[in-house]
Amino acid sequence: MSNTPSQAWSGPLLTVLIRGGLIVVLTLFCFRVTRPFLDLLLWSLILSVTLYPLHCRLRDKLGNREGRAATLVVLLCIAVLLVPVYLLGASLAESVQNAVTALKGGDIHIPPPDASVAGWPLIGERLYAVWQQAAVDLAGLVQQLIPKIREHALGILGALAGMGAAFLVFIGSLIIAGIIMAFGREGHRSAQRIASRIISTQSERVVVLCTATIRAVALGVIGIAFIQMLLIGVAFVMMGIPGAGLLALAILLLGIMQVPVTILTVPVIAFVIVTQGANLETIVFAVWTLIAGLSDNVLKPLLLGRGLEVPMPVVLIGALGGMVDSGVIGLFVGPVILAVAYKLFWEWVENPAHGDPPVIATGAAPAERQA
Repeated sequence: MSNTPSQAWSGPLLTVLIRGGLIVVLTLFCFRVTRPFLDLLLWSLILSVTLYPLHCRLRDKLGNREGRAATLVVLLCIAVLLVPVYLLGASLAESVQNAVTALKGGDIHIPPPDASVAGWPLIGERLYAVWQQAAVDLAGLVQQLIPKIREHALGILGALAGMGAAFLVFIGSLIIAGIIMAFGREGHRSAQRIASRIISTQSERVVVLCTATIRAVALGVIGIAFIQMLLIGVAFVMMGIPGAGLLALAILLLGIMQVPVTILTVPVIAFVIVTQGANLETIVFAVWTLIAGLSDNVLKPLLLGRGLEVPMPVVLIGALGGMVDSGVIGLFVGPVILAVAYKLFWEWVENPAHGDPPVIATGAAPAERQA
């Protein structure tokens, strides 16, 4: 006799549904609780995986002391960060103060525009009128723009506050990453056990692939962008370029989004030569800035692991999407997470697990397919 509907629902099917429902409810609740800290935890995990080889070297030199090695790594990273952040912040504050003082004292003189500017399509007439007013009466133009500046002042202050908060979050992520590195061996074994539960075969390969991808993207994309920002930003500060801090931040963003920074450094070099003349100091600055702007072509083969290259669109989408979703922190976390997902997807496509149908090349002969 077949089971009635009530008997079927009271059997194993009901038990499976109840278990599944409880798991879903528990997962959603855990996600809601950890959502405010998700970016912090992800960034901590990325930093710990990236910095763990350095931690291992220091641990071996310190007599296999995990805690001291992790603390030393965190302190070194904070020291390396504080110097450029202080220089760029001081340069930004000085640039703003000098601009305000120059505006109040009337020391800024703008040359009048050429008559051909008015003939430019779409924006020519309006640009010519604004430029001409700035050349004749800059103070009056500033007075007219003050209401619009006030409207966007809160947004600008919010962006600056967001950058400051992101820096504090980064410091917190470094501290948490140090704790993770102190228990790195146990964490690696836990990752292997979790992967073996999710993927019955090739779990070790998946763990190695994720680790290598995180390190490759973090060093080959974010690390190179930070190095370029440091090299070029310090040169901007030493040359006294207005807004050197903002320009250095723009270089960092361009580097993460895989856009050549020469689109920004070349105009700055031209500005320096035009305003300060062609002398030994400006020539050295131009050569240094050009070399630093092209340094990614040398650093990428050294820092980006061979065979772990990630296409530029993946990094760009990850950077832009992460920035839109989570602000400045998402700009760093997004490319890494999307790159890991990209590599895992193609690992699944190109290396099917045992028992999956084999991948057949399109256009292969029947004999080759049987072989």
